[in-house]
Amino acid sequence: MKMSVGIAIVGILMFGSGLIMFYSVELGQTDTILRFIKNTGTFVGISGMGVCLAGILLYLINKNEPSIKEHSDV
Repeated sequence: MKMSVGIAIVGILMFGSGLIMFYSVELGQTDTILRFIKNTGTFVGISGMGVCLAGILLYLINKNEPSIKEHSDV
């Protein structure tokens, strides 16, 4: 359960760093290095969304559910 929370946090950090890399470069840059940074920010941001979603799903799958007690009148 702790690992899934860690994965979700890493995904949020990846998404945040991707946003910073994407929006730190102005639109319409022709410099190759700046375009590379912007494209890398896009990739890291989208990957971060997927990693965060995976962490949330792992958390929900591994969540302990209360056992169902059936009442039987015999």
